[in-house]
Amino acid sequence: MSIISHNPVHVIGASGRCGQAVCRALIQRGTPVVALVRNYAKLQASGLLTRYSTTDSSITLRVIDMTGPKDTLRTALADATRIICTAHARHIPALLAASPHQARLVCLGSTRKFTHWPDNHARGVLAGEHALLESGRAGVILHPSMIYGATGENNVQRLASLLRYLPVVPLPNGGKSLVQPIYQDDVTACILAALECKTFPQLPYTLVIAGKHAVPYWFFVKKIAHAAGLKPKPMITLPLSVLQKAARLMAFISKIFPQIPSISPAELRRLTEDKAFDITDMQRYLGVFPLGIREGLLMTFSNTS
Repeated sequence: MSIISHNPVHVIGASGRCGQAVCRALIQRGTPVVALVRNYAKLQASGLLTRYSTTDSSITLRVIDMTGPKDTLRTALADATRIICTAHARHIPALLAASPHQARLVCLGSTRKFTHWPDNHARGVLAGEHALLESGRAGVILHPSMIYGATGENNVQRLASLLRYLPVVPLPNGGKSLVQPIYQDDVTACILAALECKTFPQLPYTLVIAGKHAVPYWFFVKKIAHAAGLKPKPMITLPLSVLQKAARLMAFISKIFPQIPSISPAELRRLTEDKAFDITDMQRYLGVFPLGIREGLLMTFSNTS
């Protein structure tokens, strides 16, 4: 990937997992970062401020609240020419209202927008996408599938932790539904490519970013166990209703024993729908050819060992 120019990039949500990864990648490519965060302590704990000292202008910190006064956000973005927003897409209307009209925008949505059971998260993504597409701005919204491999991520790592406690792996519909998770480094590469891409058919633009191939969920679980160094566990099929009741029990147990992770009934229900996506646009316009499941999981657990 080419080095992005030395004009700073404003990163909203810089204290989050994806935001931290983007900040590191920008600085490593010689691009100064203006990190906009709500939680200063979280960013400080990440080590970004220590590793990339503000004395050389690699990273500058500004504390904001996307739900706060518009004037405060407008002031924080007044000098922005390129903005990456890794905060929830529900905040895109506020971003559009506060950012300079000529600024290039790259926002993160989610493939949750395709779910058959929309919740507040999915509705917020759809609302943010609609706002951006109706704005006429030079913006892109990327919709990643399940992201894994980031420091502290709570998808693959939580499932691996749960597998350590389960004697068998109960799955709805035998785990036949498809998933297409994407490795964090590929998400970061897509964001940076979108920031400078000049070949989109039009702007604003929306596209899905996902892993190399869709695989059955049972296969995904099997590969997680292998990459985490766990012994294979038998997989059994149970009705969704039974698993959802068990999930509520697990949530209660997790409160008493926090080391035991839980999964929500809503998450289990979403495991019954296919999440397979066409990544042609991702490859064509962003030039990112994502890792497969095996490679991504091996890298994930080698980084945490």
